[in-house]
Parts: sequence; structure tokens; C-alpha cells
Amino acid sequence: MLIAMLGGMGNVLAQEFPQVFEHRYGTTTLEARPERVVTLTFSGQDHYLAVGVTPVGTRDWYGNFPNAAWPWAQEALGDGQPVLFKDISYEQIAALEPDVIEGIGSGMTEEQYVELSKIAPTIAAEAQYTDYSTPWSVRARTVGRIVGEADKADAIVSALEQRFADVAASHPDWAELEAAVAFNVTEFGVYRSIDTRAQILGQLGFKTPAAIDAAGDEGAFWVPLSEEQMALIDTDLVVWIVGAGDPARIAAMPMREHLAAVEQGREVVADFLLSGAFSFATPLSLNYMLDRLVPLIEVAVDGDNSTVVETSAAAGLLD
Repeated sequence: MLIAMLGGMGNVLAQEFPQVFEHRYGTTTLEARPERVVTLTFSGQDHYLAVGVTPVGTRDWYGNFPNAAWPWAQEALGDGQPVLFKDISYEQIAALEPDVIEGIGSGMTEEQYVELSKIAPTIAAEAQYTDYSTPWSVRARTVGRIVGEADKADAIVSALEQRFADVAASHPDWAELEAAVAFNVTEFGVYRSIDTRAQILGQLGFKTPAAIDAAGDEGAFWVPLSEEQMALIDTDLVVWIVGAGDPARIAAMPMREHLAAVEQGREVVADFLLSGAFSFATPLSLNYMLDRLVPLIEVAVDGDNSTVVETSAAAGLLD
């Protein structure tokens, strides 16, 4: 869907430079359109590929896919071969001779920003956002401006926002429901409303319970929980992010069986690929996510205990 849409954007006017970016560590000015981009954002490569740009260097978050391109990004990457890195290495980044370094969703510290700025103009997250809480739409539009494709990025974001709005309008009852996005990969926890995953459910109409937000430290995007605090996630919908973990860890939690959400089949397990699309939260991943997640949610909150959420059954949560 997105690739086809991009094909019709060939007549978009060229963006003018310089471009000025205000962020938490100051102001960065790009005097000209950069040719060599390094992204430190954990899902950064997707944003550039969406507007037709392949970074020379990209963060390899997780997944073990060639060139760090998950299935939804492979067509856009084509034969591109960015240099991959797990951590921020000044030497490795400098060797790439970047024209700009972007770290909107990287968690970079001010010390790292200062050092990276010695290599190339560096752009951090905007001041109003904490680490990893910049909305996907803001990230996408900022990347568009960085590479001189602001109009293209805006068109992509607008189309995707319309799809979210259409789904929400088709399910008006979801606006009356609360949802929790939880995980138990290496430890048990739940995401607060500032996290992009909770934001995405919010775009579908669901609300994050105030009790979840109140349980976390100010600025934190997730809350660690003990099993005794399991009731905190007993909402109208529970989405489990599996990531690269084992869903058996979820099924094995004894206190989970006491949740009304479990008794009434209101859990959705986001398996490996769906978790990745959810967590990446990019213009390339979100269409895949909506294709898969919306039908699962429809079953989970249909009010019929006899219907089965396919991914929850596959993960062993219904055994």
C-alpha cells in the first residue's frame, strides 16, 4: 500500500534549505540537503526508506533480518546495504562521513550529543518528549524535513492517520474502553500512555488507565510490575508484546488466571512480527500492524467468551 502510494508522488516540489531543528539539546541547522545520513533511532531506517532514502548507517535494534530490514521494509530497501551498529560508536559513525546524524528515538544523552555534533550536525528528540515517547507521526515528519522530503512525509503520515481514523470510526465502542499494553520478555511490565504503543491504541480509540500512568516514574515510558500487581492490567483489552521473548512466560504467570480479561478472552498476543511492527511504529510497519491487529482486537472485545483470539491460542494462553 505505502510503496504504491509513493509512486504517485514524483511531482512533489523540492524542499528548501536551510532547515532549522529545535530539540532538547539546542538548535541544529542543516544548510543543505544531506546526502549521507546516519540514524541512531532504534527504528530509524524505516522512516528514511518510507521517503525513498537509504541511510549510510542505521541502528540494528533486534530481529536478525538482513540489513536490519524487517519484512515490511525489505521492498523499500531493495539492494541497499547500510552499515549496521548496535550501540553508539563515535569512531564507527565518524568513518561513515555523515552529513547529518539523527537520534530522535535513540535515547542519546547530552554528552553523546556533544560528541556526535563534532562529527556532523546532530538532531535529538524535541524537548517536550521524553526518551522514546516522540509520536510516530512527529518522527516521520521530522525525518522528511531532514532529507528534503517534507511534503512526501506529510502525505504519507496524513494517509496513515486517515486509516487510523477510519478504523476508529468503524468501531465507536472502542472509545469507551480501556486497554493495557503489557510484556513479560525478561521482566513483567506495562507501558504508560506516553509510549508509542499505547499512543497507537489511543489512535484506535482506547484509553490507558490513569492507574497505570500514576504507577510509573515521571517521564518513564513503562512501569515494572510484580505479579501481585497484575490487577493493574485487568482492562477491557490486554495486548501482550512478545518481541523476541517466549510467550510461555506469560502463560506461566499464576496470578494471570485471576484476571477478568483472561476469563473473558480479552487478551491479544502480539507475536514476533506483530510485536515488531507495533514497537517499530513507522510508516512502513504500521500498515502491516493494522492489517493484523485490528481483526484480533475485534474478536477480543466482541463480548463473546466463546470466540478465540488466534494469536493467543497459538501462544498457549488458552490451554
